[in-house]
Amino acid sequence: MLDDARRLAPRLAARAAAADRDGAFPVDDFADLRDAGFFGLMVPARLGGAGAGFTDYADVAYELARGNGATALVFNMHASVTGALSGVTDELAEALGLPPAALAARDDALKAAAAGSWYAVAMSERGAGSRLSRLATTYQRDGDGYRIQGSKTFCSGAGHADAYLVAARSTDDPAQVSQFLVPAGDGLTVEPTWDALGMRATASHDLHIDVTVPAPALLGGVEGLALAVAQLAPHWMVASYAAVYVGVARAAVDAAVEHVQARGLERLPAVRARIGRADAAVAAAHLVVREAARRVDTSPGDAETNRWVWRAKLLAGTTAAEVAASMLEAAGTSAMRRGHPLERLYRDARAGSLQPATSDVCADWLGVDALGGDPDADGTAPRW
Repeated sequence: MLDDARRLAPRLAARAAAADRDGAFPVDDFADLRDAGFFGLMVPARLGGAGAGFTDYADVAYELARGNGATALVFNMHASVTGALSGVTDELAEALGLPPAALAARDDALKAAAAGSWYAVAMSERGAGSRLSRLATTYQRDGDGYRIQGSKTFCSGAGHADAYLVAARSTDDPAQVSQFLVPAGDGLTVEPTWDALGMRATASHDLHIDVTVPAPALLGGVEGLALAVAQLAPHWMVASYAAVYVGVARAAVDAAVEHVQARGLERLPAVRARIGRADAAVAAAHLVVREAARRVDTSPGDAETNRWVWRAKLLAGTTAAEVAASMLEAAGTSAMRRGHPLERLYRDARAGSLQPATSDVCADWLGVDALGGDPDADGTAPRW
């Protein structure tokens, strides 16, 4: 699907300014993604999907983000759900002792994605951020299913997705954090709260939850897996954003080159030097992202793989913000006008270091690890 992503990117770019200006969800972009089969990107071929790996996803996300970072960011959430589900192989399921019903539910969700359903992530909360251990949303057994109650924030695609991955803590044992795939419908209420500096078209509104779901909605069929998975295999919760923001950074370089050439500014050595440094920085960050992705595909959950995962997120976030700022300066004051691609890309890029795990959290994780500590336990605050 890489060629399809490159083909769609200009179409996404043509719509990006209006979606950003209005803070409107890019409905047409997602129709294009559905028509092209992107929702089945991470679904195994045996279930009707493309059977892509993490490297394939990273390459596709990078290209989509060169068109519209907001669209790529929301697509990332869907890929995170389907990619994580696909990563639970039959062998891993047997090792974890997952029940057959959980595997059937996994396959049903993946088949639906291959057929055109798409999923959002409802994890973050006000006051807790993305720290799973601090969530206020709760669940409890209710007959043969579970009742889930709480409120989520920063839910990208809220009101548009077919189902939501909801993280919640058990009322019986608050140390247990589980995840559920909750269909859109009654019991889910969207509160329009997203009016942000950047990534304005993601529709990352608040989501209020009061639903009862059947037992198969519990991912894995076993309670309490969420925290363990986040620590052992963090790539979907940490580095999946990385390719998006490197793509945004590359789009900023491309937009600066077009602006500079149109105005004859390429004769200025300072402008050329800024573009040269930006090109090198984006290329370096992209290599780190692809190395992390390669290791995820070959050695998921390995200690060295996880180091590369955290490095990728750190470098992607900081590089995007720094490159977009420099390209804005290279282009000059005219690029600050609302509607100019660099003005939008500057704002979108700034969100990269703020999304979980934030650049500060990534740097602290890597620092603790380099000093011989346990980065998941020895930080000043719980990672998850």
